[in-house]
Amino acid sequence: MKARSTLPILQQRPMPEGEASIEVVTFGCRLNIVESEAMRSAARAAGERDLVIINSCAVTAGATRDAGRAVRRIARERPGAFIAVTGCAAQTEPQRFLAMPSVDRVIANDAKTLPETWAHLRYSDSVWIDAPPGGHRRRRAETPEGFEGHTRSFLQIQNGCDHSCTFCIIPRGRGPSRSSLPDAIIADARRAVAHGAAEIVLTGVDLTSWGHDLPGGLRLGGLVQALLDAVPDLARLRLSSLDCIEIDDDLLEAMAHEPRLMPHVHLSLQAGDDLILKRMKRRHSRAQAIELCARLRALRPDMALSADLIAGFPTESEAMFQNTLALVEDCGLASLHVFPFSPRPGTPAALMPAVHPEEVRERARRLRVAGDAAAARHRQARIGTKTLLLMERGGVGRMPDFTKVQLAGQQPGALVPALVTHEADGLLHGQCADVHGRP
Repeated sequence: MKARSTLPILQQRPMPEGEASIEVVTFGCRLNIVESEAMRSAARAAGERDLVIINSCAVTAGATRDAGRAVRRIARERPGAFIAVTGCAAQTEPQRFLAMPSVDRVIANDAKTLPETWAHLRYSDSVWIDAPPGGHRRRRAETPEGFEGHTRSFLQIQNGCDHSCTFCIIPRGRGPSRSSLPDAIIADARRAVAHGAAEIVLTGVDLTSWGHDLPGGLRLGGLVQALLDAVPDLARLRLSSLDCIEIDDDLLEAMAHEPRLMPHVHLSLQAGDDLILKRMKRRHSRAQAIELCARLRALRPDMALSADLIAGFPTESEAMFQNTLALVEDCGLASLHVFPFSPRPGTPAALMPAVHPEEVRERARRLRVAGDAAAARHRQARIGTKTLLLMERGGVGRMPDFTKVQLAGQQPGALVPALVTHEADGLLHGQCADVHGRP
């Protein structure tokens, strides 16, 4: 199991005036963003009002604590609100939230996007709302017509994980891997494009495992090509975090030859030392990671690579850490998500000999410095580039390789031809151009 594709972050949207007072506070990954919108939609359909949903993350101990802090803050700021907590932290540590007097319901991960959960929310006989009988079915969050506060559409195609990385608690929060059916994925993509999505991001807990549990042998690469063929009006398709050992040949072929598949790959690498990778129970070696990155850049010269890396994993020596630090250069990474090791109770890594917390923090700092330097080099290499930006709020847009560029005066969601002109204060700037890249 991999660490999540984003650092645990809080996403909170102000409520528009006149909207039923449903607030969703989201921590963690892109999959949680999808599920938050599905919950918001289901709660609206059920007629809910004065409701706050905390969609929690368990990827680090800090993320779980942050969810508890959010509950206490909401209780102070909105003392009459009905508070429901769900997500991976609620699934793995339900007693933490059940013990909080301000929490009205704690909802199992497998129940949180079901319409009946929200239709019967206040009529439950128990604070804990579990999934219906039947175990982990092929349930998925229905893709909303739009994602409030986002300029791209996130489409869940997979959930759960069958791996057993020693640092990760997410399989306990998400259950076994299960794939959404191709026809349902394509139907959701068509619906998103019909409602104006210029870019779709395929997301899941272990995205590259998609298809393992389905008949027919179709894998992620085949799904990507089928989706692009079936939805010709989709301008951009992007993938969330990938496991380097599971990337199939069809996906590599699509990356090489399909311009609508964006040239940005975020890899779940976690470490650059073979012994640490073995103790993590990762399934790739250092050499395999480096070889894959070289192959990706050869297939797609405009490819940008980013990665998750963990600093201070138990038993990590300075020499082992140096191997991880060198991976930034050896793989040609353009940016990093750095996770200081955070022991999760119930995982094997929590029982291994720990690195001193101060050393963990220092190694994380050094990794971030290396990541910042790599990102600066990447930005410099993009100056003078002719590109197509997908605009976001705040006058910034994203290049196909996900590099951020300042370009004022454009509507969020628009695709704008631009020329990258210079860098200032760590941000690239551009100006509008014609389709040939001329200002």
